[in-house]
Amino acid sequence: MKELCVDRSAFLPFFAWLLGSVPVVVQAEERASEQGLALSGNVRFRYEALEGQARAGLDDRIDLVSLRTILTASYGAGPIRLGAELWDSRMWGGQRGEGIGTGEVNTIEPVQAFVAADLGPLLGRGSKTSVQLGRFMLNLGSRRLIAADDYRNTTNGSTGARVDIATARGGTATLIYVLPQMRRPDDEASVLDNRGGLDRESFDLQLWGGYGAQKIARGAMAEIGYFRLIERDMPGRPTRNRDLHSISARIMRDPAPARLDFEVEGIGQMGSIRASAAPAALPIDVAAWFVHADMGYSFPGHLRARVSAEFDYASGDRPGRSYGRFDTLFGMRRGDFVPAGIFAQTGRANILTPGLRVEMAPGKRLDLFAAWHPMWLAARNDAFSTTGVRDAGGRSGRFAGHGLDGRLRWWARPQKLRVEINASWIGKGRFLRDAPNAPDAGNPRYISLALSSMF
Repeated sequence: MKELCVDRSAFLPFFAWLLGSVPVVVQAEERASEQGLALSGNVRFRYEALEGQARAGLDDRIDLVSLRTILTASYGAGPIRLGAELWDSRMWGGQRGEGIGTGEVNTIEPVQAFVAADLGPLLGRGSKTSVQLGRFMLNLGSRRLIAADDYRNTTNGSTGARVDIATARGGTATLIYVLPQMRRPDDEASVLDNRGGLDRESFDLQLWGGYGAQKIARGAMAEIGYFRLIERDMPGRPTRNRDLHSISARIMRDPAPARLDFEVEGIGQMGSIRASAAPAALPIDVAAWFVHADMGYSFPGHLRARVSAEFDYASGDRPGRSYGRFDTLFGMRRGDFVPAGIFAQTGRANILTPGLRVEMAPGKRLDLFAAWHPMWLAARNDAFSTTGVRDAGGRSGRFAGHGLDGRLRWWARPQKLRVEINASWIGKGRFLRDAPNAPDAGNPRYISLALSSMF
């Protein structure tokens, strides 16, 4: 690993102050909450390292130190609530050619600044309706299409309107019309220097739609969704002019001791996309799809162990007149695959992967999981998942390799100080070894160690 040019001792006085101030801040928050004002925050300090590489064109040895600070304030008065959240995400140790970008750096950004109102039982007795306007984060449905990523050093924010509805019979619906925030500055030099700049919204990038869900028999829930993404070229920001319709259906039952649980979700995607970001490129029809399925069993007992079998398929682009590569929009990566950020080797695109997962939570202070995924390309002519590795002739086969992934979290001080360790490994298969642009960098190995303080 290359040596980081960072004086880590500079952080020690900061953390000594932070840990010593937690009781004072908590007391201030409790007093403010009695007056309708709530103040909170958290700080995460993380070291992560990657050796070996599956992504094309990037360095094979990367290590970073990152610091993420979040300050949150909310004020409630009757049915009205005001909210604001400031994020400061910084990184040290990154170099050119490592793929470091706005997923790691976004300094002093007001990600949330909104007003929300409870409108009461507009749809009849027992119903609830609320509306939210301004800047806010979104976590909707399974979070495979729209999510505010928490593992990544930065998050996804949007500006617009949200309506939430709950019926007396257990039905819920969420409707949105938003302009996704585009993190700025986004050039490599500015990111590596931790420079600041207010994120932007534009009517050239719009997202609207919603989910509806209903409780059904035996503790299960059924959900349907529709979202449309409209993207156009912006000054200095050429795009592929995506115009995508995503239609989803999901049925699931949450885990519970001594019973089976399950989740099945399918997403169909249609619309159009430009053949490239060049202004003269012709539009192509989109026909893509995704499916996730898992079934698990939670064992009774103090280990609170759950074992599950999983399957994910995200279509890739095959030769023909239509474009077949699935687009996960603003979906999270960590829940189904691997950590986001510098280890973003696999995601929801051109992948076929069954898997096994074991989870445990032997106490309120400790939880862990481990997962194994053998991985194939859904379409042999397209780039594998999010690696950028491609064999246009399809001669390198479809087997990408085996993925191992795990995480351990421990509350050193319950709800105040948490330690988190993530580790991932990919044993490269024939495709990731033999494809024309596959990095000759050995099997990717990733580890991260994080300390989070909540106050």
